[in-house]
Amino acid sequence: MAIVKEFKEFAMRGNVVDLAVGVIIGAAFGKIVTSLVNDVIMPPIGYLTGGIDFKNLKVLIKPADPANKVAEVAINYGNFINTVIEFLIVAFCIFMVVKAINSLKKPEEAPAPAPDPGPTKEEVLLTEIRDLLAKGK
Repeated sequence: MAIVKEFKEFAMRGNVVDLAVGVIIGAAFGKIVTSLVNDVIMPPIGYLTGGIDFKNLKVLIKPADPANKVAEVAINYGNFINTVIEFLIVAFCIFMVVKAINSLKKPEEAPAPAPDPGPTKEEVLLTEIRDLLAKGK
């Protein structure tokens, strides 16, 4: 029963719940960005590059052999290009969201400098002793 209690305390901490919400929202946001890249951004880029579809770009290492049921072996660098573009868009969007949130925060006021507390009792006493000794010379 102690383990169940510890797990419940762990799971109900604010950080764990916030993280779970962030993961769920991030997954949904990832789908939106994937659609944005595949359906909105990549077609014009493909058009500008002469109709190249990045998804189909690959280096063929070994062609498929359907008679022997051997699958094609290829390096799909077009998928990599799509993934890099998606990453850059996601990173930029997150940057803009964080920047917007930071601009909404109230700027923290710098604490006022503490007034000079003046000399301590020991310092005053030592100063008086110094002055008395200086008079005695």
